[in-house]
Amino acid sequence: MTIRMNALRTAWSSPAPEGAQRLSTVANAFLWPLAALLIIHRIFAVALPGTVTDDFTTVWSAARRFVLREPVYNELYHHVDPHYLYNPGATLLLSPLGLVDNIGAVRALFILVNAACIIGALAWLTRLGGHRLSSPVFPGALALAFLTEAVTNTLGFANINGVLFLGLVAFLAWLLNAGAGSSWAAGLVLGLCILIKPMFAPLLLLPLLRLDWRAIIGGIAVPVVLNLIAWPLTPGARDYIDIVAPYLGITRDYANSSLSGAAVYFGMPGWLHTVLFALFAAAVLVAVVFLARYRFTAEWVWAATTSAVLLAGVCLLSSLGQAYYSMLLFPAVFTIGHRLSAFRSPAAWAGIILCLSPLTWVVDGHYVTGRWLDTFLPTVGWAVFIVAVAAWAVAVSTSDRPERTHRHGGQHELQRLD
Repeated sequence: MTIRMNALRTAWSSPAPEGAQRLSTVANAFLWPLAALLIIHRIFAVALPGTVTDDFTTVWSAARRFVLREPVYNELYHHVDPHYLYNPGATLLLSPLGLVDNIGAVRALFILVNAACIIGALAWLTRLGGHRLSSPVFPGALALAFLTEAVTNTLGFANINGVLFLGLVAFLAWLLNAGAGSSWAAGLVLGLCILIKPMFAPLLLLPLLRLDWRAIIGGIAVPVVLNLIAWPLTPGARDYIDIVAPYLGITRDYANSSLSGAAVYFGMPGWLHTVLFALFAAAVLVAVVFLARYRFTAEWVWAATTSAVLLAGVCLLSSLGQAYYSMLLFPAVFTIGHRLSAFRSPAAWAGIILCLSPLTWVVDGHYVTGRWLDTFLPTVGWAVFIVAVAAWAVAVSTSDRPERTHRHGGQHELQRLD
């Protein structure tokens, strides 16, 4: 009788495989229509009609000037409209956009390419996270991603961040894939990302920590060589040094979510800005150092989390940080299934949510306060995420020990200290 009752308890308390499969089927049935609806909405109701902010026209116009052999950097940099800030090498790379004089058609294609890159990157991350594309994880990731401010504004502003997101995922995947060919490919794609957005340069630290010289060489050589090739081909290239480079060093107080942007906007005392900068830079360093222990034993967790910390650090500590760059933190979220994932900490989730929240806080009667929250909640999110990962990395690194054998009751017992 006792045996029978125990069997019944086990049957009721342990879901059968059929039940788990049924749950997965139901989740897919719900999540796929939701993901499809959000993707269609973001592309056809937000991006293609256009928004107030238009990043694409600036890039297309510069590419068009390059093709027509007119000075590329001929803008007025004293106002807040989006400016063309890419170096001559990136201009050469993007110059095919200027071959077509129909901006509407090129813009629509550019938006679709970015959307496809985001979808492809999320599919790749699903596999890197150890899940099948047939699992609910993939449509769930699509739905959540296309809900975020980062994806919505990347498509709405028609900028290149979707392509760069795919480049980041490719770099991480190929860096961890053994083989000389993969190392060269990782370096090549990282170099292209650095060429377009130098904010990716700190990611060279990842192959450096693994002594992967092929990836390091590729990551450095690509932007250097393409700029050397492009310099004599770019009309008015010298203006990039004389006009654009100084402008890039200026902290502007419009839609700038970096710590420097907050300091300028709120008139923060210089000493306070310096102290906060040093504290958060130290947190980035601590996270990178303590995560480095896992660069060969928990490769995916190490690479995805370290890259997220470095990129969040760039967003927070550079002269310009914009909320939609938070899309580049997505790979870290796909470590969630691992026992060493930082997302077992509520603080890490709080940071990511603040970075990616699609909510707007602008309401009647509180316009200025709402604008503050919209602009600087991502600042808080990056800071919280960095500190949370640093604290988690220290805690895990000091408590995690290799498996060891203990004698207990005359028998060997295998114990893992988690």
